[in-house]
Amino acid sequence: MFKLIPNFSLRHNNSFGLDVCASYWLSMDRQEDWFDAMAKYPHLLEEKKLIVGGGTNLLFLSDFDGLVLSPDFSGIEVTYQDDEMVELTVGAGIDFDELVAHCVSMEWYGIENLSLIPGKVGAVPVQNIGAYGVEVADVIVRVNGIHLESFQFASYEQNQCHFSYRSSLFKEKFLNEFLVTSVVFRLQKVGTVVTGYGDLNQILQELGAPSLANLRRAVIQIRQSKLPDPAVLGNAGSFFKNPVVPEEVATALEEFLPGLPVYQLSEGFVKVGAGFLIDNAGWKGFQMGCAAVHEKQALVIVNKGGATGKEILDLAEAIQKDVLAKYGVLLEREVQIVP
Repeated sequence: MFKLIPNFSLRHNNSFGLDVCASYWLSMDRQEDWFDAMAKYPHLLEEKKLIVGGGTNLLFLSDFDGLVLSPDFSGIEVTYQDDEMVELTVGAGIDFDELVAHCVSMEWYGIENLSLIPGKVGAVPVQNIGAYGVEVADVIVRVNGIHLESFQFASYEQNQCHFSYRSSLFKEKFLNEFLVTSVVFRLQKVGTVVTGYGDLNQILQELGAPSLANLRRAVIQIRQSKLPDPAVLGNAGSFFKNPVVPEEVATALEEFLPGLPVYQLSEGFVKVGAGFLIDNAGWKGFQMGCAAVHEKQALVIVNKGGATGKEILDLAEAIQKDVLAKYGVLLEREVQIVP
């Protein structure tokens, strides 16, 4: 059944904890609910639309004058398996870390490095989330959903999703136009954990055997040591992407920035650590109004209490301008701005 609520507070539906409202909030737990809701309230078809999962990657600058859709589709179903792998069809409303915990408990390999990333399954392919050397695109088979304007069901195979670094077809071409209802993941029953990213391997060695359970513990330990809990200190995790630059640019940066994290890509490009650049530019711990750069992780901008979306954006833009001036590198936002 669907539920429509007018003048809905979004304070608990955005991880910055911003005190903003939406004209309408529509929650749905069945695929048919979109059709039923529009049949009953056809005037909502003309409203501007915003799809919100956990709200962990959104920065609202003001109240949202439109219709917010909350896809609460549930279910984790094994739809295929053999001796080597398993395919799961997972509802868009499932908490993603609960899915990771479930898969680790079943000893299915593929998403353990993505432990403790907040948000819902439906948002996972949109953002193409990634961490510690793994991107979710690597294990997605298919994304199912509804085109909101045409009321057409559609399924997109992995090679149709146009996955790229923190982006996809659903973030670019179909942003807030395609409602993800479920995602099909393919995980391995036999595999090895990916440990060669950052300090993950060291923490894992301290925990003992390189098992799935220990890998998840290691990732959680690292994330909790660096990233604030949004329930305690409003934030959206990494505010900026790690910039991708030509190898020669990275080499020049390394000459006067010893220790700069550099991750090899292909075709003459590398990814460099945005947090390292921000930290070295002197922004870690800096506060502007009620917005601040987290003192433990320069990639994270936090709401110290009572911040507005504009304050947070102003701080982010000041960081972008300074890093560009000092290092010639333009930082791209990972967080989606909702004007």
